[in-house]
Amino acid sequence: MGMIKDKVAIITGATSGIGWGIAEAFAREGAAVAVSGRDIERGKGIVKTVEDEGGRALFMPGDLTLPEENQKLVSESVKAFGGLDMMVMSAGDLGIGSVTDVSLETWHRAVNINFNAVFYLLKYGIPEIQKRGGGSIVIVGSIAAHHVFPNHPAYCASKGALVPLVKQVALDYGPQIRINLIQPAQVDTPLLRNSVKAFDNPESIIQETENRLPMKRLGLPEDIAQAALYLVSEKASWITGTAFVVDGGFLCT
Repeated sequence: MGMIKDKVAIITGATSGIGWGIAEAFAREGAAVAVSGRDIERGKGIVKTVEDEGGRALFMPGDLTLPEENQKLVSESVKAFGGLDMMVMSAGDLGIGSVTDVSLETWHRAVNINFNAVFYLLKYGIPEIQKRGGGSIVIVGSIAAHHVFPNHPAYCASKGALVPLVKQVALDYGPQIRINLIQPAQVDTPLLRNSVKAFDNPESIIQETENRLPMKRLGLPEDIAQAALYLVSEKASWITGTAFVVDGGFLCT
């Protein structure tokens, strides 16, 4: 307990899957969490879960593909908790469809959520972290930056673009601010269950994936939450600009 006690964290994509797991883990370790997501009822649910365990939480619904919504998320978080120390961007969109089949709307939505929304939150959040003397940022990317999957060009391209962005931010804002990228493989979340629909055999692809992984199981949101917690903590004080793969050995196969 207490790895990030009295810190203030913004966590996006927090109403489901990995983001939810990260919000719970951060709150348990003493941080006040300002969470954002698409599902208002689940957003209220994560706040209740945190507060029932004695933590502090704020839910801010909004469309993070809009710059002004990111600016509002930052300002309301600072207003509620007195400052900002760290951010975790975990929102994601699949944009399923080959380059000739995917609609322009689907393509742009995936790129906007997976990449542009990250830029917007960095733009508005970094100055507030600087006011506190520094802090840490984690972006949840994907092994899709290294290994492509059928009918996921928007997802793979936008997740791949995060790698140089993280390195650039690390260069421009160190040593005050550390920033790192987590690249998970298949984590058992609603997003994964939707992703397998792009395959011809969605019912069997999950089992095939588990069998392929050296660890013989899908990842859990808690696996990624613990990696994020480590990276924002002082235990990772000399780690910045890196892509931290958490994949159960997927890239070994």
